[in-house]
Amino acid sequence: MSSNTNTQNNMRIYHRYLGFFLAGIMAVYAISGITLIFRDTDFLKSIKQVGKQVKPNLSSEELGRELRIRDLKVEKEEGDVVSFKQGTYNKTTGVANYQTKQMNPFIDKLQDLHKANTKSPLFYLNIFFGLSLFFFVVSAFYMFLPGTNTFKKGLYFTLAGLVLTLIMLFV
Repeated sequence: MSSNTNTQNNMRIYHRYLGFFLAGIMAVYAISGITLIFRDTDFLKSIKQVGKQVKPNLSSEELGRELRIRDLKVEKEEGDVVSFKQGTYNKTTGVANYQTKQMNPFIDKLQDLHKANTKSPLFYLNIFFGLSLFFFVVSAFYMFLPGTNTFKKGLYFTLAGLVLTLIMLFV
């Protein structure tokens, strides 16, 4: 029993101090995660005017690739000037003038936390953070003795959270 109590106390201590250590990181991840929800809207984005020299006589598909505009659709052509929703392209000179919507640079950096891959140094922070969150999952079950009402209620809440997640994923 002494060993079990000692393990439980140690898990509580680790849980507490790791929680304090990660409080700032969790706040940043929470804010960046919420902003990522709105990435397909104009919320928090500003309009930037762009002038770019590209090859002359490009098709609409090629122009879309060059300007990195998905599903670029030509609205009208007047002589050498091609108009599309975001701007214009001169077929003769190859000059494209268009607008892009860009995220605020600070928020863009925050969102990079969620979008980091193995080529980014943030990759290591993401691994550490993910492992820390998994530790929180495990250590939460050491907070209360298994026979208590609080522990049993905790298991019900855990089951409810798991079921809700599965419903949201598959329905």
